[in-house]
Amino acid sequence: MNPELFQKLAAAADGMPAFPQSVQKILGLTRDINCSHKDLIQIIDKDPVVAVKVLRIVNSAYYALTKPITSINHAVVYLGLNTIKNLTLKIAAIGMLPTHNAAGFDGPQYLLHSLATAGIAKQLAPRVVDANPMDCFIAGLLHDYGKVVLAQFMPAEFRIALELSQEKKISLHLTLREVIGIDHTVVGAMLLEKWRFAPNLVETIRHQYGTDLKDTDMIACVFAANQISKKLEFGFGGNPWVDELPPTIAKRLGGTLDEVIVSLGDLVPTFEEAKIFSTI
Repeated sequence: MNPELFQKLAAAADGMPAFPQSVQKILGLTRDINCSHKDLIQIIDKDPVVAVKVLRIVNSAYYALTKPITSINHAVVYLGLNTIKNLTLKIAAIGMLPTHNAAGFDGPQYLLHSLATAGIAKQLAPRVVDANPMDCFIAGLLHDYGKVVLAQFMPAEFRIALELSQEKKISLHLTLREVIGIDHTVVGAMLLEKWRFAPNLVETIRHQYGTDLKDTDMIACVFAANQISKKLEFGFGGNPWVDELPPTIAKRLGGTLDEVIVSLGDLVPTFEEAKIFSTI
């Protein structure tokens, strides 16, 4: 990468909002097996945006409660630590999305795709040895976030790459490399480094495609989840072209893309959940 492009991408990553400290604290706290509900409640209570949205979600039609929950204490007890962690991550990712971009990139459909990919990646994690389900969820949720950055800060180039992807019927990351010189994984990894996520998450975002693809359990789960979301048309991340699982990933997950899809069973509830949370 030439220095001028690097500086432009670094400025774009710096121009994105900071990842909420409260969510980072929740992620760190819930990794501790001794984490208590009280500790979690204190963090959420200090972030009114997160607190309000958690209450809105727990009282939504998705949970179909007979009686409304009006306190974070009751919400945490009812939902449990893992669900609260999922919710706060979704809230953070949704809250940082720009409302508009000049690139013609469909934000709501991108969000649906990312939420569905996150849910599927989490479901795939137990099939492999070294993939943490929550890390797979995070990586799935943020795997395309670099597209958001490029659409926001390099809209003309991003629009051209979108159009070329459709015309040539090839993956968007390839046309981004052709037009810009890099794809969204580079700036996505830069953003995760800025947000101080763990190195294995940064690695997964950076090395999830093509010749840069690394052979790890987490990357296998995220790559497959991304292809499944595209094949089943769960949202749209700007790239409709579905890739078959490379042999290394097929070996880790126990089959071809179609075989993995069949083995997962009914994925409609995963997409329905994504649709609900994308509108809250």
